[in-house]
Amino acid sequence: MKSSSRILVFCSLLLIACQSQQQGTIKKIDKKTIKTDVIGAEVQLIDVRTPEEFQIGHIDKAVNFNIMDSIMFSKQIITLDKNRPVYLYCRRGNRSNKAAGILSDNGFKIVYDYSGGYDDWSIQN
Repeated sequence: MKSSSRILVFCSLLLIACQSQQQGTIKKIDKKTIKTDVIGAEVQLIDVRTPEEFQIGHIDKAVNFNIMDSIMFSKQIITLDKNRPVYLYCRRGNRSNKAAGILSDNGFKIVYDYSGGYDDWSIQN
């Protein structure tokens, strides 16, 4: 029951957001872009993995918004500035791709998806 309630709340939020806002732009990026545009910059860098994965390791200055907890994720994304770029990553790109779609559907103007994810980042870094 708890799970179905979460899904219902999450879907309702998405439906409302989709009706009232325009979709933003989603751009796929790579490690080079993270190194040149994100590291050392004041950006909105979001790690959408679980807290346990985040604890093991993450990109410097990333904030953890666990996409697997849809209610908390919905609450966390409203703290972001929709007019500033948001950089997302997960382990390999699946969850960040899903998160990018959610942010875009909720009116975020520019969303960057690091599709290589933390697995790519941690190789020779």
